Amino acid sequence: MAGRSGGRPSLFPTLVYADAKAAIRQLTEAFGFTELSVYEGENGLVLHAELTQGNGAVMLGSKGTGGVFATAMMGGGPSGVYVVVDDVDAHHRRAVEHGAEILMPPTDQDYGSRDYMARDLEGNIWSFGTYAPEIPV
Repeated sequence: MAGRSGGRPSLFPTLVYADAKAAIRQLTEAFGFTELSVYEGENGLVLHAELTQGNGAVMLGSKGTGGVFATAMMGGGPSGVYVVVDDVDAHHRRAVEHGAEILMPPTDQDYGSRDYMARDLEGNIWSFGTYAPEIPV
């Protein structure tokens, strides 16, 4: 992810997966996330995981854990997450090499970004691109 690294992000997209362990493998291997932490219950379900990329992070867990969030998300559909990366083409090649489903190849956008779009194993849409607006502090 372009920009600063480290610190504490103030926004964390949070997703639940039927197979959170497979999701973690795909997000780290194909999409270049780094596993920060994974907490499993006695039944082997992922109760909570944090994956980072640049100065951002995503939280995820297993469906069916019985927690308030998992229960609220039970009927939720796929989500979309945008991730800023420095080299879209290299990132795309890595995703393709790991078998990710590509919905849109690297494409130059009218607003100056270069992005591509992929679908994860459970239908969530991940966009990776160079567009990184400055957020006033």
